[in-house]
Amino acid sequence: MAPPMSGHAQPPLQGTARYALYQFGTSGAAVAVATAVTHPLDVIKIRLQMQLAGQRGNLVGMGAIFTQMVEREGPRSLYLGFPPALMRSLIYGGLRLGLYEPCKHACSYAFGSTNFAFKFASGVVAGALATALTNPMEVLKVRSQMSTSRISTIGMVRKIVAEEGLKALWKGVGPAMVRAGCLTASQMATYDEAKQALLKLTPLEEGFQLHLMSSCIAGTAGTLVTAPIDMIKTRLMLQKESKGVRVYRNGFHCAYQVVLTEGVKSLYKGGFATFARLGPQTAITFIACEKLRELVGMTAI
Repeated sequence: MAPPMSGHAQPPLQGTARYALYQFGTSGAAVAVATAVTHPLDVIKIRLQMQLAGQRGNLVGMGAIFTQMVEREGPRSLYLGFPPALMRSLIYGGLRLGLYEPCKHACSYAFGSTNFAFKFASGVVAGALATALTNPMEVLKVRSQMSTSRISTIGMVRKIVAEEGLKALWKGVGPAMVRAGCLTASQMATYDEAKQALLKLTPLEEGFQLHLMSSCIAGTAGTLVTAPIDMIKTRLMLQKESKGVRVYRNGFHCAYQVVLTEGVKSLYKGGFATFARLGPQTAITFIACEKLRELVGMTAI
């Protein structure tokens, strides 16, 4: 009979592989469900962020953008860029949420603490790494959402590579990594802390109500932190290299030019659409993830 494993021994490979599969699989599936539900709001958000680029003026709201798209491009336009968005959500979502807990456990092992600062740092690492690996899918999604032609995902890849080179698929990766790091950190750390606070201060127990309230708090925090970074990322990703001198040299230059030519408030262009999408998406993601973890026998986040 084999001796029992000590507390510091590694679990068997099969158990480790199964845990990793469940960890990343439940996270990716939860984000994919949320993406499918909220994708039209993401398309509207992108259109709002590109309004009056480089100019000052009155902005059109969500309702007007929605009506214009449906009337001019048809209802299907609300799901422009959905294939790369879904593909990205499975991989990016699985990595972003799936890496958070291992990073948090690593901090606990190395520093003996999992306070808010370490949770925030764990989220930054998880989000930034996930984005670095999946940025081409985000570029394809954003380009497809702004395109009025019905071009396939493969066709969009060929077009970008042919006209702008392979590097264009990693356009905006810097701001995207910053955004994803801030988003994951603000969402995961806030959700984690909100759950603990609600469990201590209210009669709520582990379940739907606790997950809903915690995820709503996390969605609000995520929107406030990431809306300006998201707008800058969108501008950089939609900038075409083949048409003369670049308008924006990098993320800092983009932010400076946007504030200079469009005003400080323009950093929150599409901010309400961002919240309208990110709020429900965060709630659906965490509720679905917690339920999936329960179904496969994992502990709650």
